[in-house]
Amino acid sequence: MARYTGPKTRIARKFKEPIFGPDKYFERRNYPPGQHGLTKRRSKISEYGIQLQEKQKAKYTYGLLERQFKKLFKKAASKRGITGLNLMQLIESRLDNVVYRLGIAPTRAAARQLVTHRHILVNGKICNIPSALLVPGDIVAVRERSKALEVVTNSLSGRSHQYSWLEWDGDLFTGKFMNYPEREEIPENINEQAIVELYSR
Repeated sequence: MARYTGPKTRIARKFKEPIFGPDKYFERRNYPPGQHGLTKRRSKISEYGIQLQEKQKAKYTYGLLERQFKKLFKKAASKRGITGLNLMQLIESRLDNVVYRLGIAPTRAAARQLVTHRHILVNGKICNIPSALLVPGDIVAVRERSKALEVVTNSLSGRSHQYSWLEWDGDLFTGKFMNYPEREEIPENINEQAIVELYSR
């Protein structure tokens, strides 16, 4: 499974945001990496630079590679409606992201691992494809023999965020993908319009 495996805090410092989740090392040094990261006056970023930065931020946040991201963008552009919103909704409907949003896994990387290791069911069947796109009405569940996994129980015990487009049943360890979220419901700080403009060049 292709994925980014490099340093995460360095990337978070580059964007000046903890895009991979809570990070004590980022809190310690929340300025760009490098010898002059704290003092260097950055030259003004061009419009293209801003657009590229937003795309990179989205890719790192959701754990996507370039080919996966481009494929999702083409799908979003072919759908009716606003391309930027379509793109965010498609990314949010990925199975690994839904597993993370439901609180079954503490991070998206952990969610991908749970999916690939066949711990997750979709509509009663094992699905080991993290990039699988869910549609409203789909049921995501933890496999019976996987409910006692430490990573699952620890993550669910610390579950704090609840999202309006997802419904969670703590007794059955199942979640329902109710509908595609509206843009204001998605908490990620990403300017999707800049990404649309980048691909429209």
